[in-house]
Amino acid sequence: MAIKVIAQRREVKLGKNPGKKFVMRPDLYIPIQEKKVFAEAATHSGISAGVIKAAWDAAGEVIRTWATEGHSIPLPGLGTMRFGVRSKAVADLEDVKTSLISVRRIIFTPNVDLKDELKNTSIQITCLDEDGNVLKRVTSDDSGDVEDDSNDNPNLNPNPNDNTGGGENQGGGDSGSIVDGVDEG
Repeated sequence: MAIKVIAQRREVKLGKNPGKKFVMRPDLYIPIQEKKVFAEAATHSGISAGVIKAAWDAAGEVIRTWATEGHSIPLPGLGTMRFGVRSKAVADLEDVKTSLISVRRIIFTPNVDLKDELKNTSIQITCLDEDGNVLKRVTSDDSGDVEDDSNDNPNLNPNPNDNTGGGENQGGGDSGSIVDGVDEG
């Protein structure tokens, strides 16, 4: 399999060097229906699609409940997810209030296997002119580097406006709740 990308020539009017440039975007596919996912999982596991759906629905309820309690939730075979906020930092205790929070976030941290899958997946670029005519096709020969947002000390935040708190529990088990940017687990 390959990740398919379109590079289409367009007029770019912003930036230091405006002009015609090839702008990349993903070649989007039709979303896969939920029932097809369950049917495929049933084929691979020998468990009926109905049982898989019931288990998935139950797991979804557990994930939502635990995430709202501040836990980092393992998503088997994928990574972990947790809720967080993007907020401003203030020096004085009296200035701490909910208006400092600019947005709530869902934070997903992929596991090593998922990152390796992405690293080993080729990228196919189809270059198009302004009218959508194919000019050429290119297949990746890069090193497959994958963006890694983790850092060595999860309690140090390089972006003061991105106060998500806590860290990733790589050892498994319950990482505890995140309170005041400190992992209490």
